[in-house]
Formats: sequence, C-alpha cells, structure tokens
Amino acid sequence: MVKQKDNPSSLQKNKSSLQRGLILYNDDINTFDYVIETLIEVCNHEHEQAEQCTFVTHLKGKCNIKNGKYSDLKLMCNVMTIRGLTVSIE
Repeated sequence: MVKQKDNPSSLQKNKSSLQRGLILYNDDINTFDYVIETLIEVCNHEHEQAEQCTFVTHLKGKCNIKNGKYSDLKLMCNVMTIRGLTVSIE
C-alpha cells in the first residue's frame, strides 16, 4: 500500500481549524470587577460564568476562559492584552 503524501496547504488548514484554549493568567493589578467586565464584553460570557472564571484564575493562577479556533481566539487575545490582562492561546 502506498502512503499518500500530505499536501502542505491542507496541513496548514487543519492546524488552523484545531480547537485551542484562551488562557487567562492571574495578576496583582486588575480588580475582580474589571476582569469580570472584560470577560463579559470580549468573550461574551454570562455574568456568572465570568465570575467563576475570575475566581478560578485567582485561586489556581490561570483558567481556560474560551475554546475555539485560533483565528477566532486571536482577536479576543489581542483585545484582552490591550486591556491589560495576561492571556495566551494554547
């Protein structure tokens, strides 16, 4: 049986469509209210979800706040960084 070679453009397409997580990291700068407000505005969280993510971040040091494609999370990551939060896409 002959193995079919992967097309580089299809590999890139598959890589960009993989589910990723937007991770929020704890800091000693931003208030709970500010982080909650940002999660609601940027990530479209409900108030309760934003509160829970904020508390998890505070207690554990980080929290996966949103899952999705890299291209969808990149804009949220940029906006949250501009707002002074520490986030990454993993």
